[in-house]
Amino acid sequence: MLASLTTAAVRRQAASRLAALNFGRVASVSTWANVQQGPPDAILGVTEAFKADKDPRKMNLGVGAYRDDQGKPYVLSCVRKAEERILSNLMDKEYLGITGLPAFVKQAVKLAYGDELTASLNGQIAATQSISGTGALRVGGAFLSRFYPHHKKIYLPTPSWGNHTPIFRDAGLEVGQYRYFDKQTNGLDINGMLEDLKNIPAQSIVLLHACAHNPTGVDPTPAQWNQISEAIKERDHFVFFDMAYQGFASGDINRDAQAVRQFVREGHRVALAQSFAKNIGLYGERVGAFSLVCDSPKEKAATESQLKILIRPMYSNPPMNGARIVNEVLQDPKLHSEWLTEVKGMADRIITMRTKLRGHLENDFGSKHSWHHITDQIGMFCFTGLTPDQVAKITSEFHVYLTKDGRISMAGISSNNVKYLAEAMHEVTR
Repeated sequence: MLASLTTAAVRRQAASRLAALNFGRVASVSTWANVQQGPPDAILGVTEAFKADKDPRKMNLGVGAYRDDQGKPYVLSCVRKAEERILSNLMDKEYLGITGLPAFVKQAVKLAYGDELTASLNGQIAATQSISGTGALRVGGAFLSRFYPHHKKIYLPTPSWGNHTPIFRDAGLEVGQYRYFDKQTNGLDINGMLEDLKNIPAQSIVLLHACAHNPTGVDPTPAQWNQISEAIKERDHFVFFDMAYQGFASGDINRDAQAVRQFVREGHRVALAQSFAKNIGLYGERVGAFSLVCDSPKEKAATESQLKILIRPMYSNPPMNGARIVNEVLQDPKLHSEWLTEVKGMADRIITMRTKLRGHLENDFGSKHSWHHITDQIGMFCFTGLTPDQVAKITSEFHVYLTKDGRISMAGISSNNVKYLAEAMHEVTR
């Protein structure tokens, strides 16, 4: 009898364990079975392939980060000095407010809009610190999705930064396009752009790159900016500027912010996303700002109150270290002056690489193609005009890594490899 009970108990326990095991398997399968493998990130995929390559001549021209002429990451001297000051002050690590470090936000606004325009708009610019430029775009997209009273659709240039579309879609906006890049000239399709801006619904949201258009490096001329402003004003569109490269494009912080300031002076009530990743080299610190030009102090106060309500459930408040660094650099006259020299040095090195690359192609290798667009374009990126097949060939035969659309990061080129790159480009475009 005892043996029979024991055997039955053992069977029940075994059955229970089997049922639990099967349940676990079923639960595991059913819970995540519909999650599909997502496509790899285009830029990160290039980097991974580059790392796996053992050839000593390899070049990574996909990454959007500045490198010095030895191909090394570069930390600005003014940043090191600012860090030393902050460390010596033994500052606390308390939470920032929802909209960030007030002194930093004030400096970011002055840098973008300029002292004179900022003073004239006293009490009219709603602003918040953000998690770099990406965070500024995300906060701005969410604000427009919730409060813009007209179309919930934002129009981007074709092409635009690859992250723009998912940022704005996740923020609740539809995404449309307008013509921008002319593949025949590797320049701006100003006529197509103006035609599209005049034909999209009135009072639409239009994203503009303030300078150093990513990914093409093609910027409008001052005369073309006038035409764009007039077309947007004619249709009463709302402009959202993305300014990730102020000072880093031309080496002149005022020149690179000219489009933003022009539009505001002409009566546009713009939104603006700023990043300090490139121009102060604070990539991993994630320092940015979002601002909106309002019509009155009352409107500004209401706008900032709603920005706080949006940000609070997103990330509560931003990190402080990078904001402290930027504030220290911008508010101290000596560090500010040193920064202006350093950012111009970074911009000038990239401009020099453009000149050398074009010179090697035309003079050393006698390429019959037109390469004027290399020096006509500006900023970190260059749309070379290479086709996907040519990109595949330059990677497989010359170990040069770039995105399939032919975009290269000029910061990845140095005095040591620029001629090799020119030779590779010449060979695949013969």
